Amino acid sequence: MQKGDSYGYQINRAIELQTKGQLELKEATLYSAFRRLELSGCIISYWGDENTGARRRYYSITDYGREICSNLVREWNLAKRIIDELIKGD
Repeated sequence: MQKGDSYGYQINRAIELQTKGQLELKEATLYSAFRRLELSGCIISYWGDENTGARRRYYSITDYGREICSNLVREWNLAKRIIDELIKGD
């Protein structure tokens, strides 16, 4: 997970790098997710003050978003552990 505020392209690039290119998100998919996350209070966005080049919209996770993320990661790990046990069949 990336630390600090980031803009869309940077987030998308980090996902691509961390998954070694196995996960590529379409721009429309990414920005739809950002809108939903912002509406739910998980992230906030703001326009950066770029002196050179285009202005970028930056995204920042909220405390509520961190809490939700932690809960979802815990749930995922539990589900993964259960599925791994089912696959092993011991």
